[in-house]
Order: sequence, then C-alpha cells, then structure tokens
Amino acid sequence: MKKYIVTGAAGFLGCNLTERLMQEEDAHIYAVVRPSSPHNARLAPSERLTIVPTDLSDYARLDEMIGTPCDVFFHLAWQGGRYDFAAQYGNIADTIGALEAAARLGCHRFICTGSQAEYGRQPALITEETCPHPVCAYGAAKLAACALSRVRAAELGIEWLWGRVFSLYGKYEQEGRMLPALAESLREGKPFALSSTGTQNWDYLYAADAADALLALVERGRTGEIYNIAHGDYRPLHDFIAEAQRTIAPNAAVSYGEGTGNFSLQASVDKLRRDTGWQPTTGFIEGLCRGYLL
Repeated sequence: MKKYIVTGAAGFLGCNLTERLMQEEDAHIYAVVRPSSPHNARLAPSERLTIVPTDLSDYARLDEMIGTPCDVFFHLAWQGGRYDFAAQYGNIADTIGALEAAARLGCHRFICTGSQAEYGRQPALITEETCPHPVCAYGAAKLAACALSRVRAAELGIEWLWGRVFSLYGKYEQEGRMLPALAESLREGKPFALSSTGTQNWDYLYAADAADALLALVERGRTGEIYNIAHGDYRPLHDFIAEAQRTIAPNAAVSYGEGTGNFSLQASVDKLRRDTGWQPTTGFIEGLCRGYLL
C-alpha cells in the first residue's frame, strides 16, 4: 500500500488533492489539518484516510504523530496574510520542520507548493527561469522556503520538487473571491462590477487539474526542479467574464472600472507538460459549472 501525507488537506487545493489520491488503488492518506477548522468537515475518516489534527508549528513532530513509514509527502499548508511578516516568516521554519519529519518517515519524495507570488509583477511570459521578484511577505517567504528546503532536502537525501501554483478556481474555493462572486451574481441575476478594465491577462486552472499536476510530479517530475502549475491558456480577464456571462446569464449587467488591475499573469507550463505529460482536462466553463453551479 502506498502511503501519502498531505498537509493543509482540508484547504482549497489540499481537499482536491486528497479526493484525487483517494481514487488511487491501494493507497492510504494521512490528512494533516488545522485543529478545529470548520473545513475539516469536508473529510471523512475511513480505513484509507487518517485525520491528523495539528498546528503548523508542530509539523516537525509529524513523524511521531503518524508513526509509520510513508512514501510521499505533499506540503500544502501555509498560514497568515500576504503582508503579515511575522506569520510568513514562521512558515519558513514550519516548512523545514515538515521536510525533516518527512525524511524521518522514510518518504522518498517531498512535494511542496509555492506560488505565483514568488515571481512578483512580471510584464512578460513567466517561465521557471524568470527571476523571482516578490513584492509581499507571502511571496518572499515562499521563495525563501523554496531555496532553503531544496538545500535541506539535498542534505537529507530526500527527493524535492516545488510547484509554483498560479490562479486556481473550482470546488472548495473561498467565498468572496472574484469567480465565485461572479457566478453567484450571474445565477441570481444581480449586476456584477469589476474594479478594473479587465484587460490584464489572467490564467485560470481548475483545482482538480492542479491536483492531477501534483500527482504527475510524484510519478514523473524531475527531482530538484521547480514547476509552474497553471493552465497555460492565459488571456484578458474580461474574456473569462464575458464567457461566463454568455453561458450563465446573457442578459446580466456586468460593468468594468477604470483600474488596470494589479498585474498580468502569463504563465508557461511547457516544462511541466514536457517532463510529466500532464495536460489540463477541464475547460473554463465546465469548471465554472462544476465548481459553483452544480
């Protein structure tokens, strides 16, 4: 039986990944969750799913809590606001603690999720060779955790891969974000207003496809490498909004502001596709319907 550990297992991407791993034959998942989180109700313990409630500060003791050798460690948990320096700084040590626990548990691969925020504002196509330039504590902490965990993994002899996740949407997404709010407004026939012109490029990846990408990294990713995890089909934000409007409520009122938006996202996923063969399988409207309307 293959044994997986997933931190942040009740979160947005974490829960999508946990559900995907449960589809694997002869697999057991240790779902590490924040104690007392209301999101924990998304997960039902079973013979193949063990819930491990603990705070990030205790991740260095996960080997004691789990107590049995495992194969792959997915580290998705993170905490604190984008500009909360103290919390973001703490995440770096928590990531190293998780990595060291993974090594003691005998895991052969440690897959950690980074963020588009590591790159900061980039005017051109973002590849893994793009020089990171984070502009917030969150992006800076992710970048620091990336560099330090790669060095520590080499010292520990554990295979390390880093997936920089871009904009996800779909099942378990937090309410109040742009796409869930848009879908709700269109469904209820209410006007929807965007603060920007919507001309900035964006890239949306359905969260279940991102979970597939993480599993592809386990099976075929090259150790020591960083991978962008995005759809790769970037286009102006107003194109996504117009497509949703045509599908859900063609007569709904949608307005745009005068702002230019914070930045554009133009991600390349050529490396991920080349090394693993992964391809997104969910179209934008299909994901919108499955994530918010069904």
